[in-house]
Amino acid sequence: MNPRVSQVHPGANYCLALRFTNGESGIYDCSGLLEIGVFRELTDEEYFRQASVLDGTVAWPNGQDICPDTLYLDSLRPASAHPCSM
Repeated sequence: MNPRVSQVHPGANYCLALRFTNGESGIYDCSGLLEIGVFRELTDEEYFRQASVLDGTVAWPNGQDICPDTLYLDSLRPASAHPCSM
């Protein structure tokens, strides 16, 4: 089983700065999701910034979430090298 998300910080350009339960950090770019069904609501930047950690993954108030395995496997590491890093 892959590590789960322990912290999330929404950033510019629909990026999420993530910390995982194994201590690693990564950047996940959500821009590829914005045209898909329920994720279209994330195009509202104010709403996007409401991302929070819920049960080891990232979720938003209206029920959108992203598989924690996807977040871990597809996030860019090291996060400090990415322009969306915080």
